[in-house]
Amino acid sequence: MVDNIDFEPVSDEDKDIIASQLGRPPRALRTVAARCPSGHPAVVQTSPRLEDGTPFPTLYYLTCPTLNSLVGKLEASGLMREMTERLSTDKDLAAAYQRTHESYLAERDAIDPLGHEVSAGGMPGRVKCLHVHVAHTLARGEGINPFGDETLRLLNELGWPTGDCAPEGKVE
Repeated sequence: MVDNIDFEPVSDEDKDIIASQLGRPPRALRTVAARCPSGHPAVVQTSPRLEDGTPFPTLYYLTCPTLNSLVGKLEASGLMREMTERLSTDKDLAAAYQRTHESYLAERDAIDPLGHEVSAGGMPGRVKCLHVHVAHTLARGEGINPFGDETLRLLNELGWPTGDCAPEGKVE
């Protein structure tokens, strides 16, 4: 069963900020799913299909440039490889990640079934994109995505939220 989530609608101001954050107009935008403490959009929920009908399986998309930069640094450290390796040795973690995959699919399919079992971020067999996992945790809360939760804790150790999060544009 999928929880009914009431995300806030996207205002024109949010659309402008998100476009600036991404450097392009957002595609298949449904809602703002999470905001940075400074108030700007950090995560958006997207439709399972683009406007032309093309499947777009990533339900939650990280837009905040500060977070994207920090997550990119964690990805560059080899963290995803280490997380993927743990899936083969930690049966509880692998089972939790399988449940994450299943709930992600159920939530997306409740909006618009794509007719396939591809979710996002490498689920359920590997960890491919920490941006997806952080976006999922920020949108849905902790306790649903173990790798999103873990990455968010690491981001907190790196000092996020910093209090000076840039609402738009690229972060150096």
